[in-house]
Amino acid sequence: MAPRAVVLLSGGMDSAVVLAWMVREGFECIALTFDYGQRHHIELECARTVAAQCGVIEHLVQRIDLRAVGASALTADIDVPKDRDQSTLSNEIPVTYVPARNTLFLSFALALAESRGAQAIALGVNAVDYSGYPDCRGAFLAAFSTLANLATREGVEAAARGECAFTIVAPLIDLSKKQIIQLGRELGVDFDSTISCYDPSAQGAACGRCDACMLRARGFAEAASAALTHPNS
Repeated sequence: MAPRAVVLLSGGMDSAVVLAWMVREGFECIALTFDYGQRHHIELECARTVAAQCGVIEHLVQRIDLRAVGASALTADIDVPKDRDQSTLSNEIPVTYVPARNTLFLSFALALAESRGAQAIALGVNAVDYSGYPDCRGAFLAAFSTLANLATREGVEAAARGECAFTIVAPLIDLSKKQIIQLGRELGVDFDSTISCYDPSAQGAACGRCDACMLRARGFAEAASAALTHPNS
């Protein structure tokens, strides 16, 4: 029987690459998407498309209204930063940070993993381009992995057998956007089905000026340049 994984799927390019990677690694994948009141709601439709393309065994779209928490440009009436100097993007925690979002998402994913018999929880966090987010760092994932195996029945029973019940998988954490795009192309990811914009139009068009759009554009430009420099690689 193939191992099973819960994959956090936002509809953005990073999580799409992770889902494709987990499928290639031989996992039966359960995609988990959150409708948390984000202004970039169009990503939910992208997540549905990507999940279908990857042939997941289940796709759960879970409603958690983080607008009640606020304090983020993604969930409150706060302007999304535009046209920022890319050299400063990782020097501070940006206003697009959603308080404890990944902690909440991983906690729900853990509950789902335990109920579905999944041994892995995978997500597309990246500490290179998004090092300003504290919940995208390796130290956070290591701490959550410890919690997952201490706070669940499966974790306690596995520990008694000298085993580990749950593994947190973050294959993109040390990759640049260029490297993520290159990996996605190797995996056959349809990037046109994804969106990375924090502030899309009502019709779902990317703004092209927010941090996420600029990082995505730079990644594709660098990947294209690398392909021209090393056409046979």
